[in-house]
Amino acid sequence: MFGDILGWIILGIVILVIIILIVWLIARTIGIYNHFYILKNSSEATLGQIRVAMKKRLDMIEQLLGAVKSYAKFEQETFTRVTAMRAAVATAGPGDLNKVEAESRSIFGRLLAVAENYPDLKTSQSVTSLMDSVKSLEDEISRHRYTYNNISQEFNTMMDTIPSSFIGHLAHLSKLEYLQFEEDIKTPPKIEY
Repeated sequence: MFGDILGWIILGIVILVIIILIVWLIARTIGIYNHFYILKNSSEATLGQIRVAMKKRLDMIEQLLGAVKSYAKFEQETFTRVTAMRAAVATAGPGDLNKVEAESRSIFGRLLAVAENYPDLKTSQSVTSLMDSVKSLEDEISRHRYTYNNISQEFNTMMDTIPSSFIGHLAHLSKLEYLQFEEDIKTPPKIEY
């Protein structure tokens, strides 16, 4: 009789431990799954902030092109390209944003080179103000890029480590692409008139 009771107690404890382990495993799985989506949503929100800042910068570059147009000849193609980039930024993914970033930096570098060659243009209040605003947006974009890449690193690390990689693959998630913008505008290209 005492042996039967002890056997039932041991069986009850084993079942209780198994239930606790199952509940813990389910809670851990749900926690990992939710953390993936928290990171994914954070990355999308940060990309949205980058898109807004890049669109503002392209708007200002377009205004700068208009101001510089009277001093130097810029091809109509440049104006058209800036307009196309502004439209593309709204739906661009990280890879596309990398391309837009490189191209807009190139155009801005060309604008800086033109400003250097025209003292009247360099001292123009509107041109100076627009250039300062573009440079301020560069800092904003850099901060958002840093945040996005940190989120991506955490997400990608979870995709590479166990047990979160199993959950990520079961949820059909894939690694996030990093934003790899150039830090500074390299030597501005020469512009021939």
